[in-house]
Amino acid sequence: MNGKSQLGDFLQTRRSQLRPDEVGVPTYGERRRVPGLRREELALLAGVSASYYARLEQGHSLNASPEVLDAIARALRLDESERRYLHDLARSAKPRSRRRPAPERVTEPTAQLLDALGDVPAIVIGRRSDVLAWNQLGHALFAGHLDPAAPDVPTERPNMARLVFLDAHTRDLYADWPSKARAVVGNLRLVAGQYPEDPALHTLVGELSAKSEDFASMWADHRVKACAVADYEMRHPLVGSLTVMQQTLSQGPGPSIVVATTAAGSPSRAALDLLAQAITQAARTRSDNRLSTS
Repeated sequence: MNGKSQLGDFLQTRRSQLRPDEVGVPTYGERRRVPGLRREELALLAGVSASYYARLEQGHSLNASPEVLDAIARALRLDESERRYLHDLARSAKPRSRRRPAPERVTEPTAQLLDALGDVPAIVIGRRSDVLAWNQLGHALFAGHLDPAAPDVPTERPNMARLVFLDAHTRDLYADWPSKARAVVGNLRLVAGQYPEDPALHTLVGELSAKSEDFASMWADHRVKACAVADYEMRHPLVGSLTVMQQTLSQGPGPSIVVATTAAGSPSRAALDLLAQAITQAARTRSDNRLSTS
């Protein structure tokens, strides 16, 4: 998953997904071996020489200017997230000293914000989708079948990508599982472009590719997606169906807080309130049991 190979794979895959008729390239009825654009056709659209573009796709030209990258992005019809990803890949492909990403932790301000969101399901997610912390309602909504203390031990931390692809409970939790899965893969692609030398990320992608055919197929598709806000219908085992809006409150190099909100007065809000009551009652029961045995 080095920078050179990622850049070449991304360009080649996205070029193959773009049909000539979509971008006004005439084919004159000729038989083509593949449905996507040829290298020389993409180069013409981008305004660069075919030989230069071929070298870039093969990883032999690592000094593409931002203007050239933007021209290629326009030719490939990339959206803004994909354009930034292309620039990240080009930077990571250049020879330079590598620094391993620093270990992730929950800062005091983030911990205070998580505590303040007690009535809203919230989890703190690291760049590789590790769960660094969650509040009670966040645990109950997203992973109530797991130990609530799991995020406190670095070696035991749940990983949302693993859960989405490898955990049957989480897979059943999302009514439109493919949509959630694509969002997870798209986000991991963005992270891979920013941290190409992260060994833990390499391990995670390798594990998911080996254990999940769905992940391997979606990863090979090279789709990139920055998913800061999305609606998901969830089928919770305790409170039934509810639709939540998952929002990322903080983005950037550090961990992010992801919250799940529901529309006021909706059946989904009622279901979330019921879940909150259920975990409160469970906590009281545990407390009463401890008192009775002491």
